[in-house]
Amino acid sequence: MSSRFSVIWPWACVILSGLLLVLCFAPFNQAWLVWIALSPLFVALWFAPTTPRHPLLTKAAYGYVTGLIYFLGTLSWLTTVTAAGWFILCLYLALYPAVWAGFVYVAATPHDRPQAPTSIWLSSWNNLRVGFIAAAGWVALELLRGQVFTGFGWNSLGIALHTNIPLLQLSSLTGVGGLSFLAILSSSIAVATVRRLAIEARGGKIRAHFDFTLTLALIVLAFVFGLRELHHTTETFPLRVAAVQPSIPQEEKWNPAFEQRIYSTLERLTDASVALQPELIVWPEAAIPRGFFEDRIANQFVKTQAARGNFALLLGSLILSHEADYNAALMLLGPEAEPQVYPKTHLVMFGEYIPFRESFPLFAILVGDLVPADFDAGDGPVIFHILTPHVALAPLICFEDTLGTLGRQAANAGAQMFVNVTNDGWFKRSAGSEQHAAHAVFRCAETRRPMIRAANTGLTCAIDSFGRVRQTLQTAEGDTFAEGVLLAEIEVPVSPPQTFYMLYGDLFSNFCLILTLVALTVNIIRPRQTASP
Repeated sequence: MSSRFSVIWPWACVILSGLLLVLCFAPFNQAWLVWIALSPLFVALWFAPTTPRHPLLTKAAYGYVTGLIYFLGTLSWLTTVTAAGWFILCLYLALYPAVWAGFVYVAATPHDRPQAPTSIWLSSWNNLRVGFIAAAGWVALELLRGQVFTGFGWNSLGIALHTNIPLLQLSSLTGVGGLSFLAILSSSIAVATVRRLAIEARGGKIRAHFDFTLTLALIVLAFVFGLRELHHTTETFPLRVAAVQPSIPQEEKWNPAFEQRIYSTLERLTDASVALQPELIVWPEAAIPRGFFEDRIANQFVKTQAARGNFALLLGSLILSHEADYNAALMLLGPEAEPQVYPKTHLVMFGEYIPFRESFPLFAILVGDLVPADFDAGDGPVIFHILTPHVALAPLICFEDTLGTLGRQAANAGAQMFVNVTNDGWFKRSAGSEQHAAHAVFRCAETRRPMIRAANTGLTCAIDSFGRVRQTLQTAEGDTFAEGVLLAEIEVPVSPPQTFYMLYGDLFSNFCLILTLVALTVNIIRPRQTASP
């Protein structure tokens, strides 16, 4: 019985950590769990018995199972597009927690020495050392996950804290990585503290230790920093924006039989927008059924709508040509003006392109005709300019507002605000749109620029320069998927500040990557040095 329990309990801890991670994100939104979500996994990594032959593989397997549950649960909305693609993507993403678990086993696991007078768990310095190394390793792997295969950094651990506005301000220094670091450190110190108290209780003497106190102090310090930042003011001017949410079902969006209905819906909602006298009207990603430049009817329709008042019209449209195919954003300052054009820079894996389509066709076969061809990527951020009032804005298409690097590049290029056009209709009434918006608030907090989001369906909203969602399009019953128009007054900064994150980007996460490599190297070399005469 004892032997069976010793096999079962580590896997129970592993599964529990995976489930706690799922609960941190939408639709559950139990963000408070982020501080202890990885604690059960730490227990398995640090205290579970290992097989003499393959201890590293055992620990990596613990991380893989936690990661698989984590991603299968939080990304379940992808099944509305492709169940096979969702499963394959999660099998891949789980490799990152697996590598992290192996790293913790090698570089961040305390070991009591038989001749030592006291347990190593009684050392606050040691507990902090392994906690910092483990946290750095997690942040480093989140950084890599956001870059490999063009990157899919969705639901980094720190994203769970998107509604904690004071803590959110830490991202102006460290990006999302700083919050992920604090969460992992908290989980590790929680386990170390319980272990230390258990040892001291057996000895009959419990002493004060600074590892728990210092960890708590770091979290409080981040919170206080955020409160201080929230009191900073900068000169702003109002921009009246009407964000249109047509709520076109995905199965109708590209069906020729529904084209006239789509045009009628956009015209009706633009009627309502014009009545509100906005200075900018925003339609969502790929709003019109055919390409603006390639189709005469689509071109004339958009120009007719742009001529209906003194406003700028920003919309998403496909650009399909012999040279390249783009998912793009366009802005017209009247029917005769030359459109400002931004071809999307960051393409979505399994959505806008299939990795290894030619060299490894299995992926393309599994996804089927959902992605019949690959889009081309644009060269980088493009700044659109509204003339009255003068506003420099950066369009972000679809999941581009989940990427800190793109937001930073656009802000450094002169953007005073962001406009995200997206089509979350692919994911129907799932948690995908809510998770998407949770990422967007970080782009605002990182750069101190506001954002307006116009979704085909899902979550059309206005976000201020500190990442606070100020307005959301929803019915009286709270339905955010309904058709409608959101009128928002965006406070645009006259001279937006340059944040530390804008200047140095993911410096903190890169430092964590360096620390991870150093810790790994030291722990690989050390046994050899010990064995040397």
